[in-house]
Amino acid sequence: MQPTKLINSFSKGLKDGIPIGLGYLSVSFTFGMKAVTDGLPIWAAVVISMTNLTSAGQFAGLTLMATGAPLLEMALTQMVINMRYSLMSLSLSQKLHKSVTFLDRLLIAFCNTDEIFAVASGQKGEVGKRYFFGLAVTPYLGWAAGTLLGAVASGLLPGFVQSALGIAIYGMFLAIILPPAKHSRPIALVILMAVALSCLFFWVPGLNQVSSGFVIIICAVAASAVGALLFPIREEENA
Repeated sequence: MQPTKLINSFSKGLKDGIPIGLGYLSVSFTFGMKAVTDGLPIWAAVVISMTNLTSAGQFAGLTLMATGAPLLEMALTQMVINMRYSLMSLSLSQKLHKSVTFLDRLLIAFCNTDEIFAVASGQKGEVGKRYFFGLAVTPYLGWAAGTLLGAVASGLLPGFVQSALGIAIYGMFLAIILPPAKHSRPIALVILMAVALSCLFFWVPGLNQVSSGFVIIICAVAASAVGALLFPIREEENA
């Protein structure tokens, strides 16, 4: 039996991570700018990005902090938003070479984002720790550097430019959900259900008093549950 190919070059990982890092630079710029606009000091915005690495979670958390939401609500919101990383880490663990130690896996889990996971999982062979850490370097630095630049620029850019840049994160989310929605009817319907629920919580009297953190939790869990019930994925039977 032919041995499985091991991909463990730090330089290759570094090269593969450059496009991800450049993409993170622009998105985190928006986060840094919004964080300072919402009242956080520059150093706090940078620390958040250096210790979290989750765009959706950070933006949601920033909104909750700005409104003075309780810690329990913040914790539950982050759990729901970032729950996918647990599944991604379990999947990625099957791709890692046996030489990757428990401590290495903890560091890898910290750096495991959607894009890093996709690139690492797409390698034709097992992945070693040197490759993965090389892959994570540029995205990590890009995310932190973009936050710093955005936080500093927030005091220099005119208001209309800040407002324009503030929609960048929504453009990124649309770029994530629209391509799969175009090719999958179940995904499109689940997205529409989440949008409809969100509109209800925004416009309907009484429901619009629910805090933003719990709205995110309810919409995400409800739409996902309905989608799982209506469109279950059938396991293919072995021939």
